[in-house]
Amino acid sequence: MKRFFTNTIVLLLLAVLIGIGLGKVAGEDIMEAVLVVKQISGQIIFFLVPLIILGFVAPSIASLKGNVSRVLLFSFIIAYLSSVGAAFFGVFVSYQTIPLLHIEPVSEVSRALPSLRFLLEIPPMMSVMSALVLSIFIGLGVIWTNSTMVGDLLMQFQKIVLQLVKRILLPLLPFFVAANFCALSYQGSLSKLAIFLPVVLIVIVCHFLWLLFLYVAAGLYAGKNSWQVLRYYAPAYFTAVGTMSSAATLGVALECIQRSPILDKKISDFTIPLFANIHLCGSVLTEVFFVCVVSKILYGTMPDIGTLSLFIVLLGIFAIGAPGVPGGTVLASLGLIISVLGFNEVGTALLITIFALQDSFGTACNITGDGALTLMVNTFAKSSKG
Repeated sequence: MKRFFTNTIVLLLLAVLIGIGLGKVAGEDIMEAVLVVKQISGQIIFFLVPLIILGFVAPSIASLKGNVSRVLLFSFIIAYLSSVGAAFFGVFVSYQTIPLLHIEPVSEVSRALPSLRFLLEIPPMMSVMSALVLSIFIGLGVIWTNSTMVGDLLMQFQKIVLQLVKRILLPLLPFFVAANFCALSYQGSLSKLAIFLPVVLIVIVCHFLWLLFLYVAAGLYAGKNSWQVLRYYAPAYFTAVGTMSSAATLGVALECIQRSPILDKKISDFTIPLFANIHLCGSVLTEVFFVCVVSKILYGTMPDIGTLSLFIVLLGIFAIGAPGVPGGTVLASLGLIISVLGFNEVGTALLITIFALQDSFGTACNITGDGALTLMVNTFAKSSKG
């Protein structure tokens, strides 16, 4: 998994560099071919979006059927609240800092793209919102009817979708990204992208601030010194930075949390693997912040608060349904980015690429935040017994 995910990041980096270089020297004939690649790869990727929603959201909800207990429900609630809270924090910071960066929209291009001579349309089987609502209803239906057969089918379908992501979507992504950056370079629209360096630094600072909030809140809720959990998490944090994968860091995270003298080992053995899959506070914070920056660069304005609020509430659900997708949150939430925020192919490709290049820090924030939530669950479980 580590090598697979790392290779994906390397390929995206190469795709960006190749796309930019090709766009600077390409003539109209080459650009026509590039646009065909862009159009076909984009059609296939966005065809898969509703399948990704069905494949990960529905099984995630249905998996609660045999384990609906107070502790599990509490774990899901605080994971969702942490992710949504981090996202709203990202919105607040973005509205305060992005205007200070003096980002100007890309409104003029030096060259227009040639017209597309070949057009292949592959419409999705259903809309994004239809897929989301259907996923929720199927998941709830499995719980209410205790349908083991349908639940097993959903888990099998999730495996199928994961293979489609690994074998089709991810191999196509470098071509899609390279084609989009080639188009941007050809048009002369890349001068604004240097703004992402300070943006990444701002996001990393936000990660640490959110972790501080989580551990302070956990300490207050538990009535204990949360430093007795956080102090052991450095190995897990830096392992996550290196692996860029919650799954690959899981073993180290379990070793770190078990060193804490204030946690029940049985609770942490349950919560750490669970939160590694459903608690993505750093990833959603990063995604929301980058959404605002990309929107400002390409469309001239940030999404309004109402639109962002709807996006965040739904993104919290997708964060729970995102485990197993390399590159996780952004790929699982492509449908929301397109339908709720109205991003086009250029905006989507830019968001995927920038998110992927810094995803290691988002993953490290996710993993480290799991310790704070485990402290909360540990306290809740003891109070429930009493």
